[in-house]
Amino acid sequence: MRFPPTKLAMSLLLSVAILLGAGSAHAHEGHDHGAPPPPTSSTIAPRADASSADLELVAIARGNKLEIYLDTFRGNQPIDGAEIEIDSPGGILKPVAAGPGLYTVAAPFASKPGNHDLAITISANGVVDVLTTTLKVPLSTQPQAVAAPRPWWGVDPAIAKDLSQRVGEPGTSLLLTLGLGFLTGIAVTALALRRRRAAVGLILLAALSFATPTGALADTGPRASATGIAARDVSQRFPDGALFVPKPTQRILGLRTIFTEQRAHRRAIELPGRIIPDPNASGLVQAAVGGRLLPPPGGFKPLGTSVKSGDVLAYVHPPISSADLTTQQQQARELDQQISVVSRKVERLRAIEKIIARGQLEDAELELKGLHERRTNLARANKEPEPLVSPVGGVIAASNAVAGQMAEPNSIIFQIVDPARLWVEALSFEPQSTNGSAQGLFAGGKSIELAYVGTGLADRNQSVPVHFSIRGDTNGLRAGQFLTVLATTTTDRAGIAVPREAVLRGANGQSIVYEHSNAERFVPREVRIEQLDAERVLIVAGIEPGKRVVTTGAELLNQIR
Repeated sequence: MRFPPTKLAMSLLLSVAILLGAGSAHAHEGHDHGAPPPPTSSTIAPRADASSADLELVAIARGNKLEIYLDTFRGNQPIDGAEIEIDSPGGILKPVAAGPGLYTVAAPFASKPGNHDLAITISANGVVDVLTTTLKVPLSTQPQAVAAPRPWWGVDPAIAKDLSQRVGEPGTSLLLTLGLGFLTGIAVTALALRRRRAAVGLILLAALSFATPTGALADTGPRASATGIAARDVSQRFPDGALFVPKPTQRILGLRTIFTEQRAHRRAIELPGRIIPDPNASGLVQAAVGGRLLPPPGGFKPLGTSVKSGDVLAYVHPPISSADLTTQQQQARELDQQISVVSRKVERLRAIEKIIARGQLEDAELELKGLHERRTNLARANKEPEPLVSPVGGVIAASNAVAGQMAEPNSIIFQIVDPARLWVEALSFEPQSTNGSAQGLFAGGKSIELAYVGTGLADRNQSVPVHFSIRGDTNGLRAGQFLTVLATTTTDRAGIAVPREAVLRGANGQSIVYEHSNAERFVPREVRIEQLDAERVLIVAGIEPGKRVVTTGAELLNQIR
């Protein structure tokens, strides 16, 4: 039977439309019937966890092997040297140590889908405990058959698959429509010119070209192999801000926790302060009279040099005016005359020593001796400078000595400080009573222990000075260094004390801590804090007692996205 050209073209076009419709429906199957179930994450291996008041355990299935991570419940510290026995569907298993707090054992059942009940007996650090849990291995963890790639007229399957994925997009649909119209126009022209074979071939080519990629070519590439055995788990942050952090990652980050306890603590107040020398172990070297500075033998000692009490640090040579010099010269001549007269008197008395009283000779000799001493002192006053000596032992903290410098009376030439005995002077702007204990906090985070010494009554710029002595090692400290003094008051405040490193700043500026809610889950909690001491803060709201809060590694935990 022969068909008219127009009827034949319409029949072929209808066939093409049916083929395209079928291919399009196959490509979008499931998109109009609700969202598909969420796929199983290939980055998380099947796992189970259990905990008690002392221990926390995570079991991870990796193929035919079972990994056991064992930590302390309160501190999240790995436990080494534990003896573990697992009552499993495959019998009794005894894991062996493979790292800090890590134990491994062969477990063929771990690769089979289903729920596997485990009873784990643990003996570690004098604690014996039995933990029960269920290891759930989903079906998606099994290897699936991989479809063999089918050729598409010699076209690379990867390219064909990419084309099939593009079908259904707005731009791709427009291109398909234009291409179909172009080929259809050529076919109609061929029919009009009585070239039916060429027209039929073009129309069939159009049908196969635009129908096949959405159906057949969608399966030409290999299917995703969902073995589900992840060699490495990946940390994740959920939309609510909670974190999933696998145990291996926790070991890398060194996460540690503490158990929150509600207690009454002495409140601390912050006072600005600075380090000052201990007045009993420091001193100033001053010139009593004005004069020219001269160095001692060996020169002036540099800063930081250790000195002892009585060491000569410099000399002061007082200047003598012309009038004073004339007076001293006149006194010297008078003394020389007196010495000459008394010397002759002593010689005469010695000549008649036997006929005179012994007392006359002794008086004359004493008078002569006194005149000689006065003459010697007068000569020394013009030549010997005044020595400047250290009043205490310590190190030279400040020096203003320059050879030839004119020193004013009472000017400070040297300052001696004992670096092992330092005080802290804090300024209190409110009348506060302390119980004698305090801490000093520096900008770099270093803290020192302080002991209360006394409080002044004088007003110093609307503040009262409070003195503390530094306990322990003073290495690295210097006089004049600024710090913040956290002085403990006699007022009690109820709350939860945590280290300062546990409190972070959230994206909205609110203080947060991370609660270790499960073995591998961490939840941020907004808290309100108050100052407690140099190393701790007091949580007064936002978290309850009996929770685990991350301390060490909290800053690294906050970087997970």
